[in-house]
Amino acid sequence: MFIDSHCHLDRLKLAEFDDNLDNVVEKAKQAKVSGMLCVSVKLAEFEQMAQKTEHYDNVWLSCGAHPLNQEESIDENQLLQLSQNDRVIAVGETGLDYFYAPETKELQLDSFKKHVRVARQINKPLIIHTRDAQQDTLDILVNEKADQVGGVLHCFTETWEMAKQALDLGLYISLSGIVTFKNASALREVAKKIPDDRLLIETDAPYLAPVPHRGQQNQPAYVVDVAKHLASVRGQSVEEIAQITRDNFYRLFKL
Repeated sequence: MFIDSHCHLDRLKLAEFDDNLDNVVEKAKQAKVSGMLCVSVKLAEFEQMAQKTEHYDNVWLSCGAHPLNQEESIDENQLLQLSQNDRVIAVGETGLDYFYAPETKELQLDSFKKHVRVARQINKPLIIHTRDAQQDTLDILVNEKADQVGGVLHCFTETWEMAKQALDLGLYISLSGIVTFKNASALREVAKKIPDDRLLIETDAPYLAPVPHRGQQNQPAYVVDVAKHLASVRGQSVEEIAQITRDNFYRLFKL
């Protein structure tokens, strides 16, 4: 059985699923995806996300504000309160993105630090987004003592040098459908080197559908295609990738 370690069920366009999230979850089940982590990107939308997914015992939640959603400083007390929801197993998505929003750098830095502080208060791991901000990301993780709670660099697209430093901090590395893209040869080389006990897989649905579903809306069922591609790249069986990444998910998120 597979685990989709990062998806956004509340952001799916449900028209192709007969406007019913049940059909998304059922398609995942048919593909042998036994669980999924629905990741928060805006604090203002967390309660709605929780309500949409409350009937599924195989859907866990995170709580956080994406670095691209930094119009104003986040409320650390609100983040703390919402993150204590019983279904929340991680704090985030947080991190830094200077590729798309360098103009909000200071807000992003402030937000990231607050997420790490909250994660440490409630002893839950972090879900980290990083793009074109390698050193600042690593510096905050070190200075704010994120190693005390751990976490995952999700949808990883950075260098092996950054991956090594993240691994030294006890972090996990999650790979998405990007690893199946034709132009992702450098990422596939990184994928070969990630230790078995630190590897996760994800869809980031509804974004970044893997080959052979490019151009379609992504969904948790497609995490199997990520696993198949990784199996080929790493010289392992699909069953091994499924077990490795499932065990890692349960270990990281204390399930």
